[in-house]
Amino acid sequence: MNDQKNDKKVSLACAVLTVSDSRTAGNDTSGNWLAETLARDGHNCVRRDLVKDNVYAIRRIISEWIADDAVQVIITNGATGFSHRDAIPTAVTPLLDTEIPGFGELFRQLSHADIGSSTIQSRALAGIANDTLIFCLPGSTSACEAAWNHILSEQLDSRHKPCNFASHFKPR
Repeated sequence: MNDQKNDKKVSLACAVLTVSDSRTAGNDTSGNWLAETLARDGHNCVRRDLVKDNVYAIRRIISEWIADDAVQVIITNGATGFSHRDAIPTAVTPLLDTEIPGFGELFRQLSHADIGSSTIQSRALAGIANDTLIFCLPGSTSACEAAWNHILSEQLDSRHKPCNFASHFKPR
């Protein structure tokens, strides 16, 4: 990773993982929205998958993507709640080298305007593993839109000041 010295936007290689026991490729609205939004904003969706809400299946895919030099950012959607099947925090947290606690805090603060106190049931989280950024979002499209529009679009834009995560990556 290095600091960018110019104002040219860095295009990031991203992976989108939908975690759900009920969604299919045909009705994955939040995963589709994320992939389309990444492309619209100048990033590349280089990996895409859908997995059942199973800790070990989630870890397998995310571990493969963390080890893949072609993936710089992983965005998951789904399985961040409190049901016994919501496995993202359990699956992802042990894989992180560094947690980004401010992401979940800010996401819940932003969500309060839309869903009130129910936001405390979101276990959205973010971190870094093997120089790969990982953002775990709730499964609703509106939650993905809120996270993208108010946090990720700026933090994945190398031109955003005073700092962003994208400027740590070398241009491809």
